[in-house]
Amino acid sequence: MRAIAVSEYGATPAPTHLPRPEPGPGEILVKMIAAGLNPVDWKIADGMLKDALEARFPLILGQDGAGVVEAVGEGVTRLRHGEQVYGMFRDVERGIGSYAEYALASEDGPVTRMPAGMIYTQAAAVPTACGTAMAMVDEADLDTGQTVLIVGATGGVGQALVQLAALTGAKVIATARDDMTGTIRRLGADETVDHSQGDLNDQVLRLHGDGIDAILDVASDTQGAERLAQLLRPGGTYISTTWSVNPDAMEAQGHRGVNHVGAPSAELLDRLSDLIDAGKLRVMIEREVPLEAAGDALADNRAGGARGKTVIRI
Repeated sequence: MRAIAVSEYGATPAPTHLPRPEPGPGEILVKMIAAGLNPVDWKIADGMLKDALEARFPLILGQDGAGVVEAVGEGVTRLRHGEQVYGMFRDVERGIGSYAEYALASEDGPVTRMPAGMIYTQAAAVPTACGTAMAMVDEADLDTGQTVLIVGATGGVGQALVQLAALTGAKVIATARDDMTGTIRRLGADETVDHSQGDLNDQVLRLHGDGIDAILDVASDTQGAERLAQLLRPGGTYISTTWSVNPDAMEAQGHRGVNHVGAPSAELLDRLSDLIDAGKLRVMIEREVPLEAAGDALADNRAGGARGKTVIRI
Protein backbone atom coordinates (compact mmCIF):
# COMPACT_ATOMS: atom_id res chain seq x y z
CA MET A 1 0.00 0.00 0.00
CA ARG A 2 1.04 3.62 -0.53
CA ALA A 3 1.97 5.58 2.58
CA ILE A 4 3.93 8.57 3.87
CA ALA A 5 6.52 7.51 6.42
CA VAL A 6 9.84 8.34 8.04
CA SER A 7 12.72 5.86 8.31
CA GLU A 8 13.97 7.43 11.54
CA TYR A 9 13.37 10.48 13.70
CA GLY A 10 14.37 13.62 11.84
CA ALA A 11 14.12 11.99 8.40
CA THR A 12 12.13 13.71 5.67
CA PRO A 13 8.61 12.25 5.33
CA ALA A 14 8.53 10.44 2.01
CA PRO A 15 6.19 8.29 -0.12
CA THR A 16 6.79 4.57 0.33
CA HIS A 17 5.14 1.21 -0.24
CA LEU A 18 4.45 -1.01 2.76
CA PRO A 19 2.47 -4.20 3.41
CA ARG A 20 -1.19 -3.76 4.21
CA PRO A 21 -1.82 -4.36 7.93
CA GLU A 22 -4.29 -6.99 9.02
CA PRO A 23 -6.78 -6.49 11.86
CA GLY A 24 -6.23 -8.44 15.04
CA PRO A 25 -8.87 -9.27 17.64
CA GLY A 26 -10.96 -6.18 18.47
CA GLU A 27 -9.55 -4.18 15.54
CA ILE A 28 -10.93 -2.80 12.30
CA LEU A 29 -9.05 -2.29 9.04
CA VAL A 30 -10.09 0.93 7.29
CA LYS A 31 -9.52 1.84 3.66
CA MET A 32 -8.55 5.48 4.11
CA ILE A 33 -10.12 8.12 1.89
CA ALA A 34 -8.74 11.23 3.61
CA ALA A 35 -6.38 12.11 6.45
CA GLY A 36 -6.27 15.27 8.56
CA LEU A 37 -2.92 17.00 9.14
CA ASN A 38 -2.07 18.11 12.67
CA PRO A 39 1.08 19.75 14.11
CA VAL A 40 1.66 16.67 16.26
CA ASP A 41 2.32 14.73 13.04
CA TRP A 42 5.50 16.64 12.20
CA LYS A 43 6.47 16.87 15.87
CA ILE A 44 6.50 13.07 16.04
CA ALA A 45 8.44 12.85 12.76
CA ASP A 46 11.01 15.34 14.07
CA GLY A 47 11.51 13.29 17.23
CA MET A 48 10.15 15.98 19.54
CA LEU A 49 8.13 13.35 21.45
CA LYS A 50 10.62 10.49 21.29
CA ASP A 51 11.11 10.46 25.06
CA ALA A 52 7.42 9.77 25.52
CA LEU A 53 6.77 7.52 22.52
CA GLU A 54 8.57 4.35 21.48
CA ALA A 55 8.24 4.18 17.70
CA ARG A 56 8.64 1.41 15.18
CA PHE A 57 10.21 2.33 11.85
CA PRO A 58 9.35 2.85 9.12
CA LEU A 59 6.77 4.99 10.90
CA ILE A 60 3.65 5.95 8.95
CA LEU A 61 2.63 9.47 9.92
CA GLY A 62 -0.82 10.82 10.67
CA GLN A 63 -3.42 10.48 13.38
CA ASP A 64 -6.78 11.65 12.00
CA GLY A 65 -8.60 10.11 9.09
CA ALA A 66 -11.81 8.92 7.50
CA GLY A 67 -12.66 5.97 5.29
CA VAL A 68 -14.56 2.71 4.90
CA VAL A 69 -14.29 -0.40 7.05
CA GLU A 70 -12.54 -2.97 4.86
CA ALA A 71 -12.31 -5.84 7.35
CA VAL A 72 -12.93 -6.55 11.04
CA GLY A 73 -11.03 -8.68 13.51
CA GLU A 74 -12.36 -11.34 15.82
CA GLY A 75 -14.82 -10.09 18.40
CA VAL A 76 -15.70 -6.80 16.67
CA THR A 77 -19.41 -6.01 17.03
CA ARG A 78 -19.79 -2.21 17.11
CA LEU A 79 -18.59 -1.51 13.56
CA ARG A 80 -19.20 -3.50 10.39
CA HIS A 81 -17.67 -4.05 6.97
CA GLY A 82 -18.61 -1.26 4.54
CA GLU A 83 -19.47 1.37 7.17
CA GLN A 84 -18.10 4.89 6.79
CA VAL A 85 -16.02 5.80 9.82
CA TYR A 86 -13.73 8.54 11.08
CA GLY A 87 -11.45 9.02 14.03
CA MET A 88 -7.85 8.46 15.16
CA PHE A 89 -5.62 5.77 13.70
CA ARG A 90 -2.13 6.39 15.08
CA ASP A 91 -0.21 3.56 16.74
CA VAL A 92 3.40 4.72 16.93
CA GLU A 93 4.62 1.54 18.61
CA ARG A 94 3.45 -0.48 15.59
CA GLY A 95 4.46 2.11 12.98
CA ILE A 96 0.84 2.70 11.96
CA GLY A 97 -0.73 6.02 10.99
CA SER A 98 -3.44 7.57 8.83
CA TYR A 99 -1.25 8.78 5.94
CA ALA A 100 -1.75 5.49 4.13
CA GLU A 101 -4.19 3.60 1.97
CA TYR A 102 -5.09 1.39 4.93
CA ALA A 103 -4.98 1.89 8.69
CA LEU A 104 -5.99 0.01 11.81
CA ALA A 105 -8.05 1.15 14.77
CA SER A 106 -9.30 -0.49 17.93
CA GLU A 107 -13.06 -0.92 17.95
CA ASP A 108 -13.21 0.55 21.46
CA GLY A 109 -10.91 3.45 20.57
CA PRO A 110 -11.63 6.94 19.23
CA VAL A 111 -13.33 5.91 15.99
CA THR A 112 -17.01 6.08 15.12
CA ARG A 113 -19.49 6.14 12.26
CA MET A 114 -19.62 9.21 10.06
CA PRO A 115 -22.95 11.00 10.31
CA ALA A 116 -25.14 11.31 7.25
CA GLY A 117 -24.17 14.29 5.13
CA MET A 118 -20.56 14.45 6.32
CA ILE A 119 -17.99 14.09 3.54
CA TYR A 120 -14.66 12.31 4.04
CA THR A 121 -12.45 15.39 3.82
CA GLN A 122 -14.54 17.19 6.43
CA ALA A 123 -14.60 14.16 8.72
CA ALA A 124 -10.82 13.74 8.52
CA ALA A 125 -10.34 17.31 9.75
CA VAL A 126 -12.46 16.89 12.87
CA PRO A 127 -11.00 14.44 15.44
CA THR A 128 -7.90 16.08 16.95
CA ALA A 129 -8.70 19.76 16.42
CA CYS A 130 -12.38 19.71 17.35
CA GLY A 131 -11.94 17.01 19.99
CA THR A 132 -9.23 19.05 21.72
CA ALA A 133 -11.40 22.15 21.59
CA MET A 134 -14.44 20.42 23.04
CA ALA A 135 -12.41 18.91 25.88
CA MET A 136 -10.91 22.32 26.70
CA VAL A 137 -14.32 24.00 26.77
CA ASP A 138 -15.67 21.20 28.98
CA GLU A 139 -12.68 21.61 31.30
CA ALA A 140 -13.16 25.38 31.51
CA ASP A 141 -16.82 24.92 32.51
CA LEU A 142 -17.80 28.15 30.75
CA ASP A 143 -21.20 29.68 31.37
CA THR A 144 -23.41 32.52 30.22
CA GLY A 145 -22.12 35.90 31.31
CA GLN A 146 -18.49 34.87 31.54
CA THR A 147 -15.76 36.27 29.29
CA VAL A 148 -13.13 34.03 27.71
CA LEU A 149 -10.01 34.85 25.69
CA ILE A 150 -8.99 32.35 23.00
CA VAL A 151 -5.32 32.60 22.06
CA GLY A 152 -4.38 31.05 18.71
CA ALA A 153 -7.91 31.36 17.38
CA THR A 154 -7.20 31.17 13.65
CA GLY A 155 -5.88 27.58 13.49
CA GLY A 156 -7.90 24.38 13.46
CA VAL A 157 -8.23 24.02 17.25
CA GLY A 158 -8.72 27.76 17.71
CA GLN A 159 -11.57 28.02 15.23
CA ALA A 160 -13.36 25.15 16.94
CA LEU A 161 -12.75 26.76 20.34
CA VAL A 162 -14.39 30.00 19.17
CA GLN A 163 -17.52 28.17 18.06
CA LEU A 164 -17.81 25.83 21.04
CA ALA A 165 -17.13 28.58 23.57
CA ALA A 166 -19.78 30.77 21.94
CA LEU A 167 -22.31 27.93 22.26
CA THR A 168 -21.93 28.06 26.06
CA GLY A 169 -23.23 31.63 26.10
CA ALA A 170 -19.89 33.10 27.16
CA LYS A 171 -18.57 36.30 25.58
CA VAL A 172 -15.67 35.31 23.32
CA ILE A 173 -12.56 37.41 22.67
CA ALA A 174 -10.31 35.85 20.04
CA THR A 175 -6.84 36.63 18.74
CA ALA A 176 -6.83 37.30 15.00
CA ARG A 177 -5.00 39.45 12.50
CA ASP A 178 -7.02 41.92 10.42
CA ASP A 179 -7.38 39.56 7.44
CA MET A 180 -8.99 36.88 9.66
CA THR A 181 -11.14 39.12 11.85
CA GLY A 182 -14.26 38.73 9.72
CA THR A 183 -13.94 34.96 9.61
CA ILE A 184 -13.42 34.63 13.35
CA ARG A 185 -16.35 36.91 14.12
CA ARG A 186 -18.59 34.86 11.81
CA LEU A 187 -17.59 31.77 13.78
CA GLY A 188 -18.88 33.36 16.98
CA ALA A 189 -16.27 35.73 18.43
CA ASP A 190 -17.76 38.87 19.97
CA GLU A 191 -14.46 40.76 19.93
CA THR A 192 -10.99 40.29 18.46
CA VAL A 193 -7.51 41.41 19.47
CA ASP A 194 -4.35 41.33 17.35
CA HIS A 195 -0.91 40.66 18.83
CA SER A 196 0.69 42.38 15.84
CA GLN A 197 -1.04 45.62 16.85
CA GLY A 198 0.38 45.88 20.36
CA ASP A 199 0.33 44.21 23.74
CA LEU A 200 -2.56 41.74 24.09
CA ASN A 201 -3.11 42.53 27.76
CA ASP A 202 -3.54 46.24 26.99
CA GLN A 203 -6.00 45.46 24.19
CA VAL A 204 -8.08 43.13 26.35
CA LEU A 205 -8.14 45.54 29.31
CA ARG A 206 -9.36 48.33 27.05
CA LEU A 207 -12.36 46.11 26.32
CA HIS A 208 -12.76 44.62 29.81
CA GLY A 209 -11.12 46.78 32.43
CA ASP A 210 -11.97 44.42 35.28
CA GLY A 211 -10.43 41.38 33.60
CA ILE A 212 -11.78 38.12 32.21
CA ASP A 213 -12.88 34.74 33.54
CA ALA A 214 -10.96 32.24 31.41
CA ILE A 215 -8.16 31.85 28.88
CA LEU A 216 -8.02 28.95 26.40
CA ASP A 217 -4.55 29.03 24.88
CA VAL A 218 -3.13 26.88 22.07
CA ALA A 219 -0.16 29.09 21.24
CA SER A 220 1.67 30.83 24.11
CA ASP A 221 4.99 29.85 25.65
CA THR A 222 5.58 30.01 29.41
CA GLN A 223 6.53 33.68 29.43
CA GLY A 224 3.52 34.63 27.34
CA ALA A 225 1.18 32.61 29.53
CA GLU A 226 2.48 34.23 32.70
CA ARG A 227 1.78 37.64 31.19
CA LEU A 228 -1.72 36.75 29.97
CA ALA A 229 -2.65 35.19 33.32
CA GLN A 230 -2.59 38.70 34.77
CA LEU A 231 -5.87 39.29 32.94
CA LEU A 232 -7.77 36.74 35.03
CA ARG A 233 -10.27 37.78 37.65
CA PRO A 234 -10.08 35.99 41.02
CA GLY A 235 -11.01 32.36 40.53
CA GLY A 236 -10.23 32.47 36.81
CA THR A 237 -9.18 29.49 34.71
CA TYR A 238 -6.24 29.15 32.30
CA ILE A 239 -6.03 26.07 30.06
CA SER A 240 -2.99 25.53 27.86
CA THR A 241 -2.31 22.90 25.19
CA THR A 242 1.37 23.91 25.06
CA TRP A 243 1.91 23.08 28.75
CA SER A 244 2.84 26.66 29.50
CA VAL A 245 1.10 27.18 32.83
CA ASN A 246 2.31 26.34 36.33
CA PRO A 247 -0.75 24.96 38.16
CA ASP A 248 0.79 25.45 41.60
CA ALA A 249 1.71 29.07 40.91
CA MET A 250 -1.75 29.68 39.46
CA GLU A 251 -3.41 28.21 42.56
CA ALA A 252 -1.30 30.46 44.78
CA GLN A 253 -2.69 33.43 42.84
CA GLY A 254 -6.29 32.25 43.32
CA HIS A 255 -6.66 30.79 39.81
CA ARG A 256 -6.95 27.37 38.23
CA GLY A 257 -4.22 26.43 35.76
CA VAL A 258 -4.50 23.32 33.56
CA ASN A 259 -2.03 21.84 31.09
CA HIS A 260 -4.41 20.01 28.81
CA VAL A 261 -4.02 16.26 28.26
CA GLY A 262 -6.20 14.81 25.53
CA ALA A 263 -8.47 11.84 26.19
CA PRO A 264 -10.09 11.11 22.80
CA SER A 265 -13.02 8.73 22.60
CA ALA A 266 -15.79 7.58 20.30
CA GLU A 267 -18.29 9.31 22.61
CA LEU A 268 -16.52 12.65 22.14
CA LEU A 269 -16.59 12.19 18.36
CA ASP A 270 -20.31 11.41 18.51
CA ARG A 271 -20.92 14.71 20.35
CA LEU A 272 -19.00 16.56 17.66
CA SER A 273 -20.94 14.76 14.94
CA ASP A 274 -24.22 15.90 16.47
CA LEU A 275 -23.07 19.54 16.47
CA ILE A 276 -21.85 19.33 12.88
CA ASP A 277 -25.14 17.73 11.79
CA ALA A 278 -27.04 20.53 13.54
CA GLY A 279 -24.98 23.20 11.77
CA LYS A 280 -23.52 24.42 15.07
CA LEU A 281 -19.90 23.50 14.32
CA ARG A 282 -18.09 24.20 11.06
CA VAL A 283 -14.69 22.95 10.01
CA MET A 284 -12.78 25.22 7.66
CA ILE A 285 -10.59 23.35 5.18
CA GLU A 286 -7.74 25.63 4.16
CA ARG A 287 -6.28 23.27 1.57
CA GLU A 288 -6.43 19.73 0.21
CA VAL A 289 -3.37 17.92 -1.10
CA PRO A 290 -2.73 14.47 -2.58
CA LEU A 291 -0.96 11.86 -0.46
CA GLU A 292 2.30 12.32 -2.34
CA ALA A 293 2.40 16.01 -1.33
CA ALA A 294 1.94 15.33 2.40
CA GLY A 295 5.61 15.96 3.15
CA ASP A 296 5.46 19.47 1.68
CA ALA A 297 2.20 20.13 3.55
CA LEU A 298 3.85 19.12 6.83
CA ALA A 299 6.72 21.52 6.15
CA ASP A 300 4.26 24.33 5.48
CA ASN A 301 2.42 23.59 8.71
CA ARG A 302 5.68 23.56 10.63
CA ALA A 303 6.35 27.09 9.31
CA GLY A 304 3.14 28.31 11.01
CA GLY A 305 0.34 30.63 9.95
CA ALA A 306 -2.40 28.03 9.46
CA ARG A 307 -5.82 29.50 8.64
CA GLY A 308 -7.76 26.27 8.87
CA LYS A 309 -7.19 22.55 8.36
CA THR A 310 -5.08 20.82 5.75
CA VAL A 311 -6.53 17.55 4.51
CA ILE A 312 -4.68 14.84 2.61
CA ARG A 313 -6.60 13.03 -0.13
CA ILE A 314 -5.70 9.35 -0.26
